[in-house]
Amino acid sequence: MPSLTRRLLLCLLACALWVGPAAAGQPSQDLFAEIDGILAELSRISGLRPLHKIQHDRIGKPQVQQFLEQRIKEEIKPEEIRAEELTLKKFGLAPPDFDLKKTMVELLTEQAAAFYDFRKKRLFVIDSVPELVQRTALVHELAHALADQHFNLRRFIERARQNDDRSMARLAVMEGQATWLTSEYLAARSGQSLQDSPALVKLMSGAVEASAGQYPVFDRSPLYLRQTLLFPYAQGMLFQHSLVEKLGKAAFAEVFRHPPESTQQVLHPDQYQTGAQPASPSLPGLASERGYRTLAEGSIGELDHAILLRQYAGEKESQALSPAWRGGGYKLLEHKNDGRLVLAYASQWENQAAALGFFRLYRQVLKGKWKRFEVSSETANALAGRGDDGYFLLRSLGPVVLSLEGMQSPEEAKLPSVAIN
Repeated sequence: MPSLTRRLLLCLLACALWVGPAAAGQPSQDLFAEIDGILAELSRISGLRPLHKIQHDRIGKPQVQQFLEQRIKEEIKPEEIRAEELTLKKFGLAPPDFDLKKTMVELLTEQAAAFYDFRKKRLFVIDSVPELVQRTALVHELAHALADQHFNLRRFIERARQNDDRSMARLAVMEGQATWLTSEYLAARSGQSLQDSPALVKLMSGAVEASAGQYPVFDRSPLYLRQTLLFPYAQGMLFQHSLVEKLGKAAFAEVFRHPPESTQQVLHPDQYQTGAQPASPSLPGLASERGYRTLAEGSIGELDHAILLRQYAGEKESQALSPAWRGGGYKLLEHKNDGRLVLAYASQWENQAAALGFFRLYRQVLKGKWKRFEVSSETANALAGRGDDGYFLLRSLGPVVLSLEGMQSPEEAKLPSVAIN
């Protein structure tokens, strides 16, 4: 549930993959001859002019997989991938036998039609992909290349690497802008524009989500991975559109110069406009962490909570409560001797009523993700008992909800005297 796949997603999507729909057809040898014309149109739409020629090449699907595996090897240590995978499983967002690295590589290899490697400043089109998809993907990747020439995408992403939720928000800036520009480019070819057709915006953003389900690896992936993969494209496009409506062409530079601070700002552009900052509630902990090491820690955004609630409480509950999120974080501790995992988690909400609402729904999460769910004590704002991996404690304190899971005994719990920071 935390933003644990952020680093892996950034590692894989940092090459700016285009995830597109399947189609029939054969690749065109003249595809790259269209680059100058496409760039001219993207420049007209965005106001960002090309600064130099864009290098390009073709690549096969096997080479895409090799590229992704090599990028992971260069960017992420095996122990970091293990930590992220264990965190997913601990939050109940992946099954016990889930292989995070293998699934992500297979997922993106399956769906990739083209990518722009902003480390090598080179655009690649997948040669086995049908022509219609290639052509659309080329527009998307040229939009990335154009943004890279003006805003240095590698530096843009790396500036947020220490905050998981902020990293996903920046990824939504990159992919959302490229998706919006691609959609506007296609609309203009039929005499239309997203800027005067809300219905067309909704149709285009919906097409991104609808197209992804045509792939078997995607279909069998956990909900969290599917939603995290689609968010930068679909929701990022809507975020970009909201800024274009207010700022016109200036929006394409503004979103890189002043990027959103959280996925909540992407989901709710009005909060981006007001500059609302996420809260940092204090985490619960163990009375003694002797013998434990911190395996993973990070931020937990509105997107994460929306997906978690959707999985365990349903779409209606998720949509009703997740916008009341105001901040959150987690820490995963691992015992050095027996490998025991303890999850310390805190989330802050709009008010006490919203926190109590989430407290009740998180009870459903605990019950749903474990086979063993034994309650030893329960009140309106406190729950204690034992699950599959040890003892747990869940509390609602004012606008904050705290949870400790995986303890050897209930007495290990240590709650902060003041939960709000």
